[in-house]
Amino acid sequence: MAERLATDFAFSHSSAALLHGCWTWRLGPAVHVTQSGVPKAGRRADPLLRRHCSALPPDSRTTVAGLPVTSLERTVVDSACELDEEQAIVIADSALRLGADPDLIVSMTDARAGYRGIRRARRVLALADGDSESPGETLTRCTVVQAGLPTPRVQIDIHTGRGTLWVDLGWDDIKVGIEFDGVGKYGADGRDARADILAEKKRDGVLDGLGWTIVHVVWADLADRDALVARVRGAIGLGTRRTLLTQGSVPARWLPGASRVA
Repeated sequence: MAERLATDFAFSHSSAALLHGCWTWRLGPAVHVTQSGVPKAGRRADPLLRRHCSALPPDSRTTVAGLPVTSLERTVVDSACELDEEQAIVIADSALRLGADPDLIVSMTDARAGYRGIRRARRVLALADGDSESPGETLTRCTVVQAGLPTPRVQIDIHTGRGTLWVDLGWDDIKVGIEFDGVGKYGADGRDARADILAEKKRDGVLDGLGWTIVHVVWADLADRDALVARVRGAIGLGTRRTLLTQGSVPARWLPGASRVA
């Protein structure tokens, strides 16, 4: 593909994300390139090549495996403007984990004020979190936020008498957590899958003893988002009741009719 492009270019958008090693979610087959000049006329269109015409300043480009690629930060902004929100947030979370500069991402986004897709990009960047540890966690977080629930905190540390336990995401003010159990969690690295399952049950027991309600999510749950949200809402209901019983009140954001953007 690269040798067929005569005008100065860099692989961009989802193609750049793949080259950088970012997580991706349900991408199409098209290869995206950004060219700093207008492509020469007369070339036959390639249905699998998406050309974008835009300036490529030095802070927007790099090389990966010898190929010209947009920088991590530029890749996040391009993807956030072009892709659907879930696809873009998956890329943004992983780019931040890989070391993308959040301040540079913000400045690049601000420079596009008024451009197509910029509102979606701002929503994506407001939700992006480099502490997410898998695309499944990211998509689960997107699901609960899209359902109108408060944005969950990522990687919650819970101190116990036996050390610190970590929960993928949740709301510590009502002690509700969500664990995304991805493929390979049980029996990975040669471990006994049964031992992993028993360890998880023991861990859940410790958390339950501390008043936590844990929702376990697997990839198949993302195929039925309504059912997943219903399970999470059920856990939130239990968590708020537990909090009310133990503390005599619940945080205002969990009261009926409260704004749940925080």
